[in-house]
Amino acid sequence: MSPAEAAVPGGQEPVRGPVRPGGLLDVLSVASVVLDAKGRIVLWSPQAEELFGYSAREALGQYAARLMVDERHIELVGKLFADVMSTGRSWAGGFPIRHKDGTTHVVEFRNMRLMDDNGDVFALGLAADQSTVRRLEQEVALSERIVKQSPIGLAVLDADLRYVSVNPALEQMNGVPAKDHVGRTIREVLPCVNYDALESAYLRVLRTGEPVIDEPAVGRTPADPDEEHIWAVSIYRLEDALDNVLGVATSVVDITEPYRAGIEAENARRRLAVIADASTRIGTTLDLERTARELADVAVPELADVAAVDLLDTVVEGRRSTLGPGEPAMLRTLAVRAEREPDAVQAVDEPGTVARYAPDRLVTRCVRTAEAVVVPHVTDEDLTRIAPSHEAAAELGRAGVHSYLAVPLIARGEVLGALDLRRTRNPAPFDDDDLLLARELAARAAVQIDNARWYQNARTTALTLQRSLLPAHPRVTPGLEVASRYQPAGATVEVGGDWFDVIPLDDGRTALVVGDVMGSGINAAATMGRLRTATTTLTSLGLDPAVLLEHLDKTTSGLDHSIATCVYAVYDPHLRRCRIANAGHLPPARVRPGRPPELLDLPTGVPLGVGGVPFSTTTVDFEPGDELVLYTDGLVETRTHSLDERLDELLALLDDPARPLEEACDLLLRELHHPDNHDDVALLIARAGELP
Repeated sequence: MSPAEAAVPGGQEPVRGPVRPGGLLDVLSVASVVLDAKGRIVLWSPQAEELFGYSAREALGQYAARLMVDERHIELVGKLFADVMSTGRSWAGGFPIRHKDGTTHVVEFRNMRLMDDNGDVFALGLAADQSTVRRLEQEVALSERIVKQSPIGLAVLDADLRYVSVNPALEQMNGVPAKDHVGRTIREVLPCVNYDALESAYLRVLRTGEPVIDEPAVGRTPADPDEEHIWAVSIYRLEDALDNVLGVATSVVDITEPYRAGIEAENARRRLAVIADASTRIGTTLDLERTARELADVAVPELADVAAVDLLDTVVEGRRSTLGPGEPAMLRTLAVRAEREPDAVQAVDEPGTVARYAPDRLVTRCVRTAEAVVVPHVTDEDLTRIAPSHEAAAELGRAGVHSYLAVPLIARGEVLGALDLRRTRNPAPFDDDDLLLARELAARAAVQIDNARWYQNARTTALTLQRSLLPAHPRVTPGLEVASRYQPAGATVEVGGDWFDVIPLDDGRTALVVGDVMGSGINAAATMGRLRTATTTLTSLGLDPAVLLEHLDKTTSGLDHSIATCVYAVYDPHLRRCRIANAGHLPPARVRPGRPPELLDLPTGVPLGVGGVPFSTTTVDFEPGDELVLYTDGLVETRTHSLDERLDELLALLDDPARPLEEACDLLLRELHHPDNHDDVALLIARAGELP
């Protein structure tokens, strides 16, 4: 209802108050002139004064033709006047009129006969400047042409926001005839459009006069009832020359296709961004579990609310797996990630667990067929095919899982497992764009997971071999207390060839050995085992340490150009001394009660396998209570500190000769072995005691 209307009970017509006049007549400045039957001016309006230049005093009582018409047109004007007066037919047209200032203007006339209650006749002339009339006509014609032929939907609504007129484009856009628009509101014509937001915009424009540009509107119209469209609506207030608010004009542009294209472009940009992010975040190490966690972290929340990375258990163990149509899938969960969804996490297998998925489960189908499985809208029946058990299906339901997507992890033609994605908080179902992104992530991550898997298997094999070749516990020898540690390399590199040994000899002597085969992996571990065996065999011959290293050097030279460092010491408890030879290894440390720890000054020698350079034996005192600390370079070398600094730190930690040897080993590993030091560590500490 407009401000000029007030509601009346009982459904009666509204009562209308005074309405301000429109301004069109003021724009035209229509002049009114009344002539008597003889053609004399009897009424003269102010607009006539402005149009013709004569005041009422000058015009009244004058013959109009003589006052305003050129002599050449007197006869014609007389004839036209006589026809109007005698026949009563109106006459309209343009006619040149003489202005008081002597200029001639073409004036648009509407002449008609009037009759009063006495039967007397008069002539009424309505006149306006023809140029003004033509300008308004042109503007109206232009507006009408633009409105009718514009491809943009255009409409005029009154102050009550009811349609006054619509153009053909809007008629076609809405699928409603123009006549069915008139007098109705937008909500009545288009009930399936989100009008609430639009209505506030229309009212704001009516109230403030500030236009609204490209207000979005979403909905369906009778023209396309099955497809949702998006429009950009612009609203402008209409006012007349006297600032009366007439209503609003609105333009409507269907932007559905550009909007969808923009959404697709944004989705493509998002996919590229996620893939670029995945390229930097997935596969930062060769740790299998961490690589799986990195994949899950990328998928949540960008793609799903809950993500799980499951590998076939046989694949994790290093065996190839193929599933038959009736076989279940044994899947090991490596990683789970959920975005603020504790209930959803409880509905997913914990990392490290192995679950049996029956042949009819969706993830089983995914890994068996190597094809993605998408369930846009999950039903209760679907939940039983997603979860491994009915209890887990109930938990998924309570967590609010409403959409599901599983894509296979395929690397080098082998299905490793599946990336399992679920949505709970995100209301949108998984669509083709999500499937495309999930496949791309899975393809990239699968290669990294496969690399980590093979590396882990190779590392486990090398580590198993390494440990099997090392003594489980140092042997107990007379007059000597021994403690040792072996710390394998981190997960980012392969196992090395570090070793240690404690070998009893005749007469109560004990040989102490620490060595390091250059290289890593199974080859280094195998070489280490052969050198350890050779050392044990040569030790039984009672050779001088330097002579023993010479034999080891020859043995090493025959092992595929292997290179190794080694410290070999023989402790004699009766003589209370050690005889030591060094083959390119870091010097041992000696700890003596009452004295500062020291690095033994030994000839360094060359590594085993170089050949041609003799070794030398050095004899040092080793009294009861003294300690000898042998170690490999993995304990002290780092990328950020000099070796001298690190050796000083080693000596500083050996400040308590009475500290138990086991505690001393733990202390040195804890304080000196940096996580970023990608090398094995072998550590052997021997303390001399009294003979029984």
